Amino acid sequence: MPAELVALIKLYSTLTICIGLGWGISAYVHREWLHRVGQFLFWVGMPVSVLGFVLNVQLDWSVWWAGLVSVLAFGGAWGLGELWLAGWGKHWSSPRKGSFLLTSMAGNTGYVGYPVCLFLLGQTYFAWAVVFDLANTLSGSYGLGVWLAARLGERSARPWLAVVRNPILWSALLALLLYPVARPDWLNGGLKTLAWGVVVISLVLTGVRLGQIRQWGKLQAVWASLGIKMLVVPLLVGLVLQFFPLAASLRLLLVLQAGMPPALATLVLTEAYGLEPGLTVSAIGLGLGLLLVTLPLWLVLFGAGLW
Repeated sequence: MPAELVALIKLYSTLTICIGLGWGISAYVHREWLHRVGQFLFWVGMPVSVLGFVLNVQLDWSVWWAGLVSVLAFGGAWGLGELWLAGWGKHWSSPRKGSFLLTSMAGNTGYVGYPVCLFLLGQTYFAWAVVFDLANTLSGSYGLGVWLAARLGERSARPWLAVVRNPILWSALLALLLYPVARPDWLNGGLKTLAWGVVVISLVLTGVRLGQIRQWGKLQAVWASLGIKMLVVPLLVGLVLQFFPLAASLRLLLVLQAGMPPALATLVLTEAYGLEPGLTVSAIGLGLGLLLVTLPLWLVLFGAGLW
């Protein structure tokens, strides 16, 4: 059995077990406890995870190209979303349009994207995944995404403060500062172990959130947003990158990150600005299921030399 197929089976097993566990215990998890765990992961867990993974990869300045790909993918998704609204969503309410655009653009490149890239491609290009995620979060979710939510939502808020307060950004900068510094093997190994632990907890937390969904949105709008986010955009990214001299693994990593399901940040913006929560949470939940179908597709189309 090819090593890549083994990695895919391990990934599916991990996603199913962790998210399924979270779904199973969701009825017993109090929302206050869930909020505290989420805050811990945001302020401590994910920054430690980024630190642990980045300090254990080969790093050079070419990784910043991942940020450019992320921004272009986000902008392309916005354009496609606006085209869809012009043709089929003219009479939708503004909150529905806002949720549709956000779930069409912002991907879960952290909690889900990190383990997917690590399981399938290892740590060699993981720094590219981190930079892609940072660009997606800062210029996308909490950049253009905030502007769209404020324009289309029913109430005002100030989550743009998250741009400068985002701990993942500061963790990545700290990792860059520490990268050239000699470190003992036990420290690198310890950080790497903690990083994987955070990934597992994050997947379980995602399952808990999905298990607590009580309101589902209009499926036409949901599937349209997922079609843009998880099929059209990553396909375009993969086709364009074919014209650049990139390693097959690196090209595949960028396609995978571009095709991640909608981010949990879309729910934060939906609640903050008064968009349509049913559409948002439905896209997040169904997107995770769709991911199990799209991953083999991207491996076949853009994993040349890996299989």
